[in-house]
Amino acid sequence: MNKVTKLRIHNFTAKAALKFGSEAWVLKKREEQRLEGTQIKFLRHLLGITKWDKEKNQCIGEKAGAQNILKEIKHYQKKWLQHVQRMYRNRLPRQALRYRPEGRRNIGRPKKRWRDQLHFED
Repeated sequence: MNKVTKLRIHNFTAKAALKFGSEAWVLKKREEQRLEGTQIKFLRHLLGITKWDKEKNQCIGEKAGAQNILKEIKHYQKKWLQHVQRMYRNRLPRQALRYRPEGRRNIGRPKKRWRDQLHFED
């Protein structure tokens, strides 16, 4: 199989599996690193590059012509937010997005919420 065919298979299978359900994820730094690592691992295998070749991850992504998985996930989340905002007010996802709990939070560092990561850099 040539590189283009392998990359198309990667886009339809592996990336789809990695992105499944990502519209509601709250990604922490460690999870982002693991997703990027998984994508680079597959691309290394696809191109036949080993770690002994000492190729940088950015160069591997450029050689394969693959978009960063994190950018795709953020774009997917942005599309999901727009979709939820277009929903009727009585729909459950729209209500969950607008929900503000009563009372106080627990002591300590606040948990990262989906609403907190809505500041997209793009």
